[in-house]
Amino acid sequence: MADHVFLRACRRQPTPFTPIWLMRQAGRYMAEYRAVRERFGFLELCHHPAAAAEVTVTAVERLGVDAAIIFADILLVLEPLGAGLAFAAGDGPRLHRPVRTPDDLARLQSYDPADALAYVGESIRQARAGLAGRVPLIGFAGAPFTLASYLIEGGGSRQYLHTKSFMYHHPQAWHRLLGLLARLVNGYLRMQVAAGADALQLFDSWVGCLSPDDYREYALAHSRAALDGLSALVPVIHFGTDTGGLLPLLREAGGDVIGVDWRSDLDTAWAVIGHDRAVQGNLDPLTLFAPPAEIRRRAKAILDRAAGRPGHIFNLGHGILPQTPVDNVRALVDAVHELSA
Repeated sequence: MADHVFLRACRRQPTPFTPIWLMRQAGRYMAEYRAVRERFGFLELCHHPAAAAEVTVTAVERLGVDAAIIFADILLVLEPLGAGLAFAAGDGPRLHRPVRTPDDLARLQSYDPADALAYVGESIRQARAGLAGRVPLIGFAGAPFTLASYLIEGGGSRQYLHTKSFMYHHPQAWHRLLGLLARLVNGYLRMQVAAGADALQLFDSWVGCLSPDDYREYALAHSRAALDGLSALVPVIHFGTDTGGLLPLLREAGGDVIGVDWRSDLDTAWAVIGHDRAVQGNLDPLTLFAPPAEIRRRAKAILDRAAGRPGHIFNLGHGILPQTPVDNVRALVDAVHELSA
């Protein structure tokens, strides 16, 4: 597996073609996934290793991608804290006991990820068995800033009002909270490697709301702590959305591969990050609603910007949307393989 095209690209080694995998490649756009969801609620599916492994493997078989990513959710880390995690149909994740004051930190229940999240490790073991060595398996977790934002907001947000207010008014409590989350994330990711993950991705989905100065002061050290020592075990991808102004700081925080979303040109972003790091990206997910010829044209444009430099992993700039035509996703995978060969 160490010589697989995806892992070679993570290490910036030459590859016979550009590897591709897709964030949320197992999801509602796929009929096979919807059939499994008829038997399980979302959180129930995350907790059920056999079903989580099934949808992980099915996505690889259906799409022909070069890596699997374990089916789970970044917010699973928050569930054992006692924050009241729930997923309501059509409403997304909710935290029914959000953290709004420093005093609220006292009721968070610290835990050992190897025990409390052991079901994710079992999902990884079963997915590896199902993949039978065909492609590497990626484990993942949310970054401390994004997890704290969900925990403070109580769910999704556009303005991050509660998060930034907490951050500015209670900096000591903020750093205590993110320190706790960083320790949990690091232990959780180490458990995933022990279970068989061949690579890891840290998702900082909301960090693009920060200015560079705020990222340095309130997030960078905690992301670095979450990633501490992991690159010595397996390749690590560090991804955020709307992070064009933060890319050098994401690199500073850590990661062998830096994710780039569609708001930046890949070649410009790579130069900013530095060519001693691999990059991942960066097609706009909405491009998958275009005709296949346009999908192919835009895939070629990204490959041209990568210019054949070793260390490019093709991906979307964020996850596949639920309404995406599955045939268009397969057309993208085939186009990337053909055009880069």
